Amino acid sequence: MASTDQNTAETAAKTAAEGAHGAAKGGEGGIGIDPMHQFEIHRFTDWNFGGLDISFTNASLWMVIGVCVSSLLLLAGSTKLVPGRLQSIGELIYEFIAGMMRDILGDSGRAFFPLVLTLFMFVLSANMLGMLPYSFTTTSHIIVTFGLAAFVFIGATIVGFAKHGVHYLKLFVPSGVPSVLLPMLVVIEVISYFTRPISLSVRLFANMMAGHTMLKVFAGFVVAMGFLGGWLPLAMMIALTGLEILIAFLQAYVFAVLTCIYLNDAINMH
Repeated sequence: MASTDQNTAETAAKTAAEGAHGAAKGGEGGIGIDPMHQFEIHRFTDWNFGGLDISFTNASLWMVIGVCVSSLLLLAGSTKLVPGRLQSIGELIYEFIAGMMRDILGDSGRAFFPLVLTLFMFVLSANMLGMLPYSFTTTSHIIVTFGLAAFVFIGATIVGFAKHGVHYLKLFVPSGVPSVLLPMLVVIEVISYFTRPISLSVRLFANMMAGHTMLKVFAGFVVAMGFLGGWLPLAMMIALTGLEILIAFLQAYVFAVLTCIYLNDAINMH
């Protein structure tokens, strides 16, 4: 009986060892796809201040790069009478955001133009930089997108109360609603209002994370299937790359549009 138990244990250990060896071999020469590895945070410095982790990471680095790229695009050659390529792109973005704000907010939104332009440029640069090989997409992390969304939500709420006072609460009371339905609609409006930062952040985070995951998976298929069999996943990867670039711009645009809509609710109520 003891000999049988010993043989069973030895067989189990041998099977586990073979499985580990096979996994290692698959990671070296097989498919070995790990699409989530690109989202890992790596510390460059290990700093703590008062129990708060303020380490400089790869996410911090690419956010700094994004700010620098946005500033360069908007400021490079901005004083030239005849604009160059960078100045033309900067002026095009400037007019694009200004026109969008005029359509949504009217003249009352001029004071918030720097905020909306900054948010649009930061999200756009983060999305586009994430398309570079071996880069890091900061907007693929919910903590970053939720931080931006919470800033917009709290800022719009402060603007609403500063402009209208207690009357800002009328935003939750739709006009012309029968009194029987009013309590239910008020609850729906309150829930809808406080889920704004969640929907705003999850939309950006989910789109960027899903797109980059799909690109990584198809890239793994191209390598695993070799020269002869990898043409189809390569074609799919090229098509997905073009689609992801379009989505990167659209998500920055949607983030800016929803910011304007929230500010419009705060300024003009209904």
